[in-house]
Amino acid sequence: MTDDRVLVAGGGIAGLALARGLRQRGVAVDLVERNPGAGGGLAINLPGNAVTALTALGVGDGLAKVGRPTGRREYRAASGRLLFRVDEDAFWGAGARPRCVLRSDLHDLLADGLDVTPRTAEVTSVRATTGGAEVTFGTGETATYGFVAGADGVRSAVRSSVFGGDGVREAVLSAASWRFMAPNPGVDCWIVWSGAAGTILLIPVDDHQVYGYASATRGGPIGADASWLHDTFGDYPEPVRTVLGNVGSLYHSPVEEVRVPSWSRGRCVLVGDAAHATAPVWAEGCALAAEDALVLSELLAEGDWDTAGARFEQRRRARVDHVQAATDRFAKAAGVPTWLRDFVLPALGPRSYREAYGPLRSPA
Repeated sequence: MTDDRVLVAGGGIAGLALARGLRQRGVAVDLVERNPGAGGGLAINLPGNAVTALTALGVGDGLAKVGRPTGRREYRAASGRLLFRVDEDAFWGAGARPRCVLRSDLHDLLADGLDVTPRTAEVTSVRATTGGAEVTFGTGETATYGFVAGADGVRSAVRSSVFGGDGVREAVLSAASWRFMAPNPGVDCWIVWSGAAGTILLIPVDDHQVYGYASATRGGPIGADASWLHDTFGDYPEPVRTVLGNVGSLYHSPVEEVRVPSWSRGRCVLVGDAAHATAPVWAEGCALAAEDALVLSELLAEGDWDTAGARFEQRRRARVDHVQAATDRFAKAAGVPTWLRDFVLPALGPRSYREAYGPLRSPA
């Protein structure tokens, strides 16, 4: 007998957002997470469309009380020379000011008031059935649900089980990255410095902390030893050198993308990184996941679960394709000689920003 509930596999940002959207609309949900507490991570940059989607999920007031608005962006050469800046407040408007927040704070906001208790369980396989899907868990237990949503990240068990293959590839721009937190040396906006060997980004989370992200430029090698940071950025200007001397939490991880031809099959669908993980060039991971949650929860609340997955994909594909294309263009541009990139960015950089984010100012 099919249980007329939605199973959301994955209790990260995508899964919590979807569970929240479904409960807002009165849809019954089970939420499972294979590894509770893992990957809480450091901080996350939220562009304006992420703020808009999270506000629609009911966490806008709480979001305004955590982290810090980024205000503007500055793109700088490795020498420190300003190439161009973007007034993000003016671009997005007062209701969608980009901000940087701790991942743990965002996770707590999405979980707050959610009348669904995440269960520790690993989904190992999903099989489509008439009017639902049979799910097998790591314990060997099976259950049949009316609908299954895979929000279980880049290494999605739902994706591999339902769709076959993994669809995972190394990001073109860089195969790995370093993420870290450090005392704020006075950084008051989103700032990136980029040279021939590496690119480093600092974003203030508040007056006391900055979030940092560092990767190789043009797909170059990136060491798994923290000495890579000092070897690559040791001659960069202040405040980079100060930050490198005071790094706190530090994580090395691969940068992977998911590109698959379909996100839906029967009453199974993929959302968030499980469907379309993209290199964080435009920081759209959380935004796309929250938008996915809004659209899918709306469609499931309307009924006709047999076609909801296909309709979800039809609604979302063009927007995700746009982000992925903008990411690919950025990766290609990073491959030009550094002197040429620094020469053309003052003119082309602001246009690239507008082209990437302009279509995303409209709600999903």
